[in-house]
Amino acid sequence: MTSTPGRVSDAVFAELAAGGGGAEALRALRAFQRWRTRLLVRGVVEEAKAAGHQHADLASHAYDLLEELETRAKDAIDAVLGYPAAGAWAWRAYQALAGDTRSDRADLGRLGALALASAIRAGVACEIRVPLSGGTLMLPSLGEITLPGGAGGGTADITVRPDGEDTEVRLGRSAVRVNPSGDGTGWRALGRFPVTEGFGPALDDLDPYRWPVDRDVAPRLTAGQRRTWGECLGAAWRILAAGHRTVADEVASAVTVLVPLRSVDFGQNSASARESFGAVALSEPRSGLGLAATFAHEIQHVKLTALIDMVDLTVPDDGRRYYAPWRPDPRPASGLLQGAYAFMGVADFWRRRLGRETGATAFRARVETVRWREGAYLVTGTLLRSGCLTERGEEFVAGMRRTLEAMLGEPADLASAAQAHREAEWHRDTWNRRNAGRAGVAPAAGSCRPPGRSGQVSGGSKSQSTRRPS
Repeated sequence: MTSTPGRVSDAVFAELAAGGGGAEALRALRAFQRWRTRLLVRGVVEEAKAAGHQHADLASHAYDLLEELETRAKDAIDAVLGYPAAGAWAWRAYQALAGDTRSDRADLGRLGALALASAIRAGVACEIRVPLSGGTLMLPSLGEITLPGGAGGGTADITVRPDGEDTEVRLGRSAVRVNPSGDGTGWRALGRFPVTEGFGPALDDLDPYRWPVDRDVAPRLTAGQRRTWGECLGAAWRILAAGHRTVADEVASAVTVLVPLRSVDFGQNSASARESFGAVALSEPRSGLGLAATFAHEIQHVKLTALIDMVDLTVPDDGRRYYAPWRPDPRPASGLLQGAYAFMGVADFWRRRLGRETGATAFRARVETVRWREGAYLVTGTLLRSGCLTERGEEFVAGMRRTLEAMLGEPADLASAAQAHREAEWHRDTWNRRNAGRAGVAPAAGSCRPPGRSGQVSGGSKSQSTRRPS
């Protein structure tokens, strides 16, 4: 289960550096991430055996079952081991067994749960002994079983028996009927949004490994909340499909899970995590347009984080910190690169809305375009001067800079440019006051506008750029 995937080609690397990549790039990145998860799963089994873990034999048997199932139903194995929370568990379990005290305990029962989920997806009968803890059993990518009588602790023999559209999961004398499409007695299914052919992310509000920070995740959503999410997701997809084809292709290729976060008072909170490739976490969306912009932002993080697992772009952190026009805190070079890449995507999203929006939204699109193309350009200069990039990192940032230079050559009207510059200057001044005197932190200096490349500024909004994507 661990054949090595191919490298990212020079052509794909260049496309990613320019801010795009499309489905081809995501296929390469996804293949590597799935290979890494499989390698980690095997590593968990080996480390458990080497450490003399009490459940090492059960983990080994679960792994053997996964290998057997792969010969019969590879798609089922891919769906389960490619699930973001499966990768997150494998990452943490391997660290725990390798002696990293910052990581959670190994939770070897999860390996049995991966095998059970794979068997259910494959429609294959099986029996496996699984270590239990707590009163539930999570089947990654499917849902959660409530154990009979709140049973937890020790081990249990669990039997899977396919039965039409349902699967009977039997633990001792008790049985639960599992159906991925809906809840049942003792069973809670993950929500799913069949948005369009090829894109139907799961809504994961159950899996304990769905997000690295427990305090951030929202509890189980209500039926009404799910409707809101579904409506916003459908609207966001229509926006992306109509005017942002590359982003739409990338989202459809990479984003398989949405993780609800707790709501914030203003705006929307969103994030992606290295250990959970394919998951985007966000608070409840407010509109389709806002969610589309969130996807344009987060898919950049998803791509860059996956690429960095394959190619070193920055040297080890030397303690220096830098100004980022989108953050209140000084950032290391690695974080600065992440932010610049994401906000290059934000700038491109809003420039592609020019001519498509009206009223206050149209003005905000122009402001966001100016502010973030200039802010990201400023940061690429910081990165290239920092000495913190590898040779491939310099190549990557140079590609970003060329894309941003092309954006900067597009016209902007006086009113939106002035507003963008006011917001940028307020941010810079506030940042300097907050971070004055901090060791290893240079003050943010100069304008957000790169000299001589702030775009052609015209006197009225009618002369704004209306260039559409091809």
